Parts: sequence; structure tokens; C-alpha cells
Amino acid sequence: MADSLSASGRSSEKLSLQSLQSKMKIDPEGYETELGLVYNQFKSALDLFQQQAALSFASSSGVCADPTIYKDLSDRATFLSHVTPFYPKQLAEFPAQLAEFLKSSARTLPSGLRCHVTQALILLINRDMVDISETLALFMELQTLGDRTLRNLAFTHVVHSIRRMNKKHKNEAKNRALQNILFSLLQQDDEARAKRALITLCELHRRKVWFDDRTANSICMACFHSSSRIMIAALSFLLDYEKIEDNDNDDSDASSGEDDPNPRTAQVVISKESIYKAHNKGTVASKKKKKAKLQRAIRSMKRQQRLSSENNNSNYYSPFNHLKDAQGFAERLFSRLQTCNERFEVKMMMLKVIARTVGLHRLILLNFYPFLQKYVQPHQRDITNLLAAAVQACHDLVPPDAVEPLFKQIVNQFVHDHSRPEAIAVGLNVIREICLRIPLLMNEDLLQDLVLYKKSHEKAVSIAARSLITLFREVCPSLLIKKDRGRPIDPKARPKAYGEVNIVSSVPGVELLEELNDDDDDDEDKEDSDDVDDLASRGSDDDSENEEMVSASDEGGQIYSDDAESEDGDVQDGSVDEDGDDAVDNDSGGGEGEDEDEDQEENDEDSYVVDDELEKANVAHETNESNARAIINKVNKSTARKRKFSDFDGQLLAADTSLRALKKMTEEKLKKPPSDSTDGILSNEDFQRIKELKAKKDAKIALNRQGFKVPSSDDLSAKRVDPSTLEVHVRARLNKEERLALVRAGREDRESYKSRIAVKQKKTGGQSNRQKEHKKQMPLAAKRAKVARSRQEKKKKQSLSGKQFRGKKAWK
Repeated sequence: MADSLSASGRSSEKLSLQSLQSKMKIDPEGYETELGLVYNQFKSALDLFQQQAALSFASSSGVCADPTIYKDLSDRATFLSHVTPFYPKQLAEFPAQLAEFLKSSARTLPSGLRCHVTQALILLINRDMVDISETLALFMELQTLGDRTLRNLAFTHVVHSIRRMNKKHKNEAKNRALQNILFSLLQQDDEARAKRALITLCELHRRKVWFDDRTANSICMACFHSSSRIMIAALSFLLDYEKIEDNDNDDSDASSGEDDPNPRTAQVVISKESIYKAHNKGTVASKKKKKAKLQRAIRSMKRQQRLSSENNNSNYYSPFNHLKDAQGFAERLFSRLQTCNERFEVKMMMLKVIARTVGLHRLILLNFYPFLQKYVQPHQRDITNLLAAAVQACHDLVPPDAVEPLFKQIVNQFVHDHSRPEAIAVGLNVIREICLRIPLLMNEDLLQDLVLYKKSHEKAVSIAARSLITLFREVCPSLLIKKDRGRPIDPKARPKAYGEVNIVSSVPGVELLEELNDDDDDDEDKEDSDDVDDLASRGSDDDSENEEMVSASDEGGQIYSDDAESEDGDVQDGSVDEDGDDAVDNDSGGGEGEDEDEDQEENDEDSYVVDDELEKANVAHETNESNARAIINKVNKSTARKRKFSDFDGQLLAADTSLRALKKMTEEKLKKPPSDSTDGILSNEDFQRIKELKAKKDAKIALNRQGFKVPSSDDLSAKRVDPSTLEVHVRARLNKEERLALVRAGREDRESYKSRIAVKQKKTGGQSNRQKEHKKQMPLAAKRAKVARSRQEKKKKQSLSGKQFRGKKAWK
């Protein structure tokens, strides 16, 4: 180096490569000669090393016989990689030479030289001198050489390079080219290459760099690789991904709650009347209960709003969501599960993946449930994970007949009197989760038997049974006995039949807006008494009264016949005419039979008048609607005078006629074209109003219910079943070491065991109460009574002692 510097006219001071490198970066044009010399030295060292490798001068361990050669080679490779951006023309071929050297001689290179050359190539890629697509296959090959340091270096470089490439914007064409390289490696039979490709894809997918359908499907398809290690790695990633997502969401929620200066509060709408009653009406205890009820309602509403907002934001994600052929994936994996000879843990992983796919995509895989039925035993290994998979595979599109044998197996094996409390609690929780998804599996007799476990002394069992009661109070209260129903929101609620679907024909919540508009219209009608629509509203009220009267007559039995056959002299409290005179005179002493005949004739006349006027009302309605309304009102006024009808058929005919008239009026009113104000198009204000009305409705429901709401089928499918929730409140069995640790922990603050005499002798202080009783002075009468009582007891013992036979009996 000194001779070359003197030949170039510079001072002959010795310069190291580091100092020369810094000077070349400052003045690139002034050091082109030195660059050429170093580049030639690199080529010479490279040729010399390749010749030594060809002549087999390298040992079997891969360490070169002459250490100075690979040290010079590594130093000059590092030097040239640093100065290449300043001499792009002179060193245009250097990156290709370095990559070709690694590709051809990587396995025979010593570990130190291999790492230095790889770092030099990484430096060139980071400075955009080499494209990552040209060297990706090389770096994937370097990860399979068995060198841990090199493997970590190459893997980290690949991940960071692809992340940096997609940081600002994504180049789909370039990403697709890189993905094709990794996908081809993943499909190869070579286990080492396929494993490194799978690990790289999983890491990029977990970091949400390649967060697309192609990557997710390739990872899922790795479950069918010929190597069991690749299959296990893919299954582990798919099962653990949701746990990673849950932890990330929890951390993000916590951090956003701490760092956000303006946190968003959930909108809770509670009526002012409920708040006023909770603070101002009733006793102290009742107000305390009302306040607690309000707090429960507010908490439940906030929880529901938070869950709905999370669902709207679509934070949930799983690689299973991007499966192109979910049914084919589940069937292929299930067929492999049936024929594989893997260990039990691997079979459980495959079973969980199948169940998760079936539940998330709501697939129909009928052979899966009999396969699960073979393993449903309380003593089965990992039984809670197995039961969680069974719950996950149940949804409303599966025929109940296909799941019923598995359901009965769970009931018979876990829930019986000879089973352990832990097994009963887990079984009841599993039954509740399955019935939450398929309520048609439960029948009345089975439910009433299971509900009896609410009286169990085991906390876990009683809680599980009460949760089952709470579920069926919402789903189907008719299956419960009367004392277990409580106060359900909908007493006539029933589960949907198999295949039944509710089709939404309008905007959700628009009926609340229509009810609000109807209430406003009713208020305006009440203010304007001359409006014709007021008559229709009154007619509807009379219609409802008639319906109640008919239902009361059906339930009450012989109401009107009893009135017609009433005894003489019955008094009707409500029969008052318009002028205020009583219909029956209680003070009249004679002529009771005549009064009865007169009343009967009046009732007959009234019934005839009602029939005639109703017939006229029907004719008038066909001709003139306004006359029909007036006559109906007149009929209602005339029938309001007397409540007693002698002819029951006539009353039913009157109610039926008024119902028909009002139905016709309602249909005609609905057939009217909408006004310009309600043209069927909702504005932003209407949607905001619907949101507020929905919040008020939820508040009313939350005040009436105890905080439980049956989730929808979509929410249940997206939700991952955690096995730990099936054994909640179940105390785990302690081994001998844990039991001894608890015993020793209880003895820490206690003295060693001693006899009672030793404790008495060591006692300090006064006498005990028993000792004081012996020394207490007794009255003379009490002493005499005590002596007499003891004397009688002694005589009784003596008299009984002579009659006792203590010998051996001589007879049988």
C-alpha cells in the first residue's frame, strides 16, 4: 500500500482501510487509483481462495488452511461495500461478484468469512445497490446451512427489508414476485427450506406487512405438507394467532386509555323518571336498590356499546377469514386427521383448527361430530380443549339431529349424581354454550332435570345451573317451570326453527322513527278535535277494548250468562245513564219481578238497536266512509250505557264488525301515497334520531333485564371459545406438595401444639369462668334443691341397678 501511494505522488505514510475509507468518502475523485488497487487485491484474494478450494486445501471443517487469505478477503469485501455508493461505475460488477461468491461457495466458507461477506451484501442492499428480489432466494438458502448466527442475520434482513419496502406505499408487483419465491420454497419437499419459508411468511403476516389473502391461504395450505414438522408449525401459528391478536388488542386498549387525553365515553340514555325515582322516591333501602339497578343498567349498556363498536370497527381478524375454499380445507384436514398416526397433541391441534374453520365459516361437516363423540369422557386427556372445539363447531346451520348424539353423550357422561363436581360444572357449562348456538337440542324434561343442580352445595355446579336458567329465560321461557322463569322480557319467546331466517326488508330501527312520527301525529290530532282522523284513533281504542272484552269472555267462562241468570235484586254499580240517574233503584221494595222483566226488555231492545245500527254502519261504510265513522261512534256511545248483554252472539258480532270496519279504514289509510316530507329517503338527522331512539330502547330493556343478552349467530361464530371459561369457578385439585404448603402457611403465626394441662399450667392472668362458678356463693334454697336433686338421682340409679341382667342369656 505504501509503494502504491508513493507511485501516485502521495506521502508514504501507512493508511489503514478505515482511514482510507473515510478519506475516499470525503474526496471520491482523488482516490480512484487507491480504489482500483484495493479492488484488484479483492479479486486476487477471491481467485486465490477459489483455487485453494478447488485444490482441496480446505479442511473438512470448512476452515481455510491459510487464515490470512480469508481475512484479507473479508476486510476488502467490507471496505468495497462501504465505498460502492461513491463509485457506482467503477464498482458496478462488485455486488454481482459478491452474490455469486456466496451462492457458489457458501457451504465451504468458514463461518467468520461467511458472516462478513453476508454483512457486506446486506449493506449493499440497504443502500439500494442491489434489489432484494435478486437476492431473496440466496438469503433463504443461507438460512438452511446450519449456522445459527448466519440464520438469524439472514432472517432479520429479509423481514426488515420487506417491511421497509412496504412502509410508505406497497408495490404490489414487487410483493407478488417476492411472494412467489417464498411460495415455491414452501411447496418443496425439502423440509429445511419449507420451514424457513413458512417462518418468514408467518412473521411477515403477524407484523401485518403481507396481510393479504395469498399469504393467509399459503400458510393454511401448509397444513397439508408432507412433512409433519411443517404441518405442526402451520397449525401452531393458526391456533396461536388469535391469542396474539387478543393480547395486542388488550395492550392497545390499555395504552389508548392511558395516553388518550380525550377518551370517548359511551353514550348512555336513561330516562329522567328512572333517575328521579332512584334519588327521590321511596325509602332509603328502596332508593339504594333503584340506584344499584341504574348502575347495572349503565354498565351493561356501556359493555354492549363497546362490543358493538368493536364489531363495527372490524378489529377481529384471523387467517381463517381469507380461506378461498373453507369447506374443502376442512374436509381435507379432517380426512388427514382420520388417517394420520401422529401423537395425541398433534391430533388435538388438527381438531381445533377444523372446529375453528367450521364455526367461523358456518360449514356443514356432519362426520365431525361422531368423531368427537368417541373422545367425550370425563377422564379423557385435555377434555376441556376437546369440549371447547365441540362447542366451536356448533352453529345454527347444523341440523340438530347431527349434533344430538354428541349432546346426549356429554349429558350422560358428565352430568349425573355419581360424577365429580368438577365434571358436572364443566358439563353444564358446555351444555349452556351448545344450547346458546343450537337451542333446539334442549327439551323440557332434560332442562328441568339439569336445573335442579342449582341447589347443589358446590359453587361451580350451582353457578353453571343458574346460568342455564338465565339463558333459557331469554331463549325459551316456556321450557322452564313457573318459579324459574322470573320476569322474562318476552314470555312467548321461542328459538328459531331449523332453516328459519329473518329477512330485513327495511333500514334497521326505522320502525322507531315511524312510531315517533305516529305519536307526534296523535298529539296533533288530540289538539284538533274536528279532524276526522281523531275518530279513527278513537275507533281503534274501542277496537282494543272489544278485543280485551272478547279475550276476557274466553278466559272468564260464563260471564254474561251469569249476569243474565242473576238473582232478583242484583245491583249494577256501573250502570249509570248519561243524566246521572241510577239504572236500578235499591230502595224500591215491591215489584221486583216487574223490574226484572222491564230490564230484560230494555236489554233486548238495546241489542236490536245495536244490530240494526251495525248493519247500517256496514252499508254506510261501503258507500260513505265518514258516515260509517260517525255511526260507529254512535254505536260505541250507545253500548257504553249498559254493560249487560243478554245475547252473547250479538256482542261477538258487534266486536267483529267494528274490527272489520277499522281494518278497512287502516288499509285505506296505508294505501294513501306518502307526502313529500316522507318520501322514503332518510337524511343524516333521521339516522341520528334512530340511533338516539335505539339507545333509549336499550336503556329500557337494560333496566328490566339482569344484564344478559343473547348474542347473534355471527358474533358467536366470530368469537373464539376459550377452554378456561368452561371450567370457571372450578377449584383445581391440589397435589400433596401444594396441600402441605397450605398447611405450613397456616401454622406460621401459631404456636406449637400442647396439651390442655400444659396450657392451663402455663396460663397467666385470672381464673376462667368455670373456675369462678365453683367458688360462687349459692343461696340456701338453691343449695337445698341441689342436695335433694342429687339424692333423687342416686336413689334412681340404685333402683335401676338391681333390675339389670348382666349374665348370659339362656334362651334365644
